[in-house]
Amino acid sequence: MENLSESIRQQMRKGLIEYSILLVLSHKEEYASTILEDLKNAGMVVVEGTLYPLLIRQKNQGLLTYRWEESTQGPPRKYYAITEQGRQQLDEMKKVWNEITDSIETLTNGQN
Repeated sequence: MENLSESIRQQMRKGLIEYSILLVLSHKEEYASTILEDLKNAGMVVVEGTLYPLLIRQKNQGLLTYRWEESTQGPPRKYYAITEQGRQQLDEMKKVWNEITDSIETLTNGQN
C-alpha cells in the first residue's frame, strides 16, 4: 500500500509544480537552486532534471524572465522572476486551485 500511496503522491505533485514555481517567484526573484530548496522545504520533491525544462517552458510562454548575475562562488547565476503575464496566470491558477479544493472538501465531507 505504501508504494501505491507514493505513486499517487508523485502524480499529484507533478501537476502542481508549475503552479508552485510561480508561487515561489511571486515573492522574489531566485535562481534554480533556491527554487529547488524552497520547493523541498515545502515538502515537494523536485529534481533539477524536472525543474529546468519547466523554467524554460514558462519563460518561453512569457510567464518568467531571467537575468544573469555574477557569483562569488562560481559561475554566473541565472535569476528568474515572474512577469506581469505570469502574475495573471498565477491569479487564474489560484482561482482554479480554490475551486478544486472547495469541491474536494465538499466531497470529503459528504456535502452536496
